[in-house]
Amino acid sequence: MIHKIVQPEGWAPPKGYANGVLARGRTLYIGGQIGWNEKQVFEASDFVGQMEQALRNIMAVVTAAGGQAEHICRLTWYVTEKQEYLNHQREVGDAYRRVLGKHFPAMTMVVVRALVEDEALVEIEATAVLPD
Repeated sequence: MIHKIVQPEGWAPPKGYANGVLARGRTLYIGGQIGWNEKQVFEASDFVGQMEQALRNIMAVVTAAGGQAEHICRLTWYVTEKQEYLNHQREVGDAYRRVLGKHFPAMTMVVVRALVEDEALVEIEATAVLPD
């Protein structure tokens, strides 16, 4: 096993993420992915659709490097509308599991004023550690 979830004793369990991930192997840094497809075309204009596409883009990079979803150790989400995320948490969870299954790495979400691409509602960057 190259990854171990780190949970401090006595802490309440996190919901949908890990507090820490200990990993050993080759590190893959994945630049911020937004909700457009491989041709840089937005097929979805809603938050959940763009978020799912951004995760699929991350998985495409992980797969191209020879990895799998379980090798992702960290996700950092940048969202333009906090309320969009909160209003659609069930749909977000469903879309997340369609792409990454029940793998929940360390995660951070940051609300930002805007993203470089005007149509983008979410940008997600990732770090994966693949076996040597």
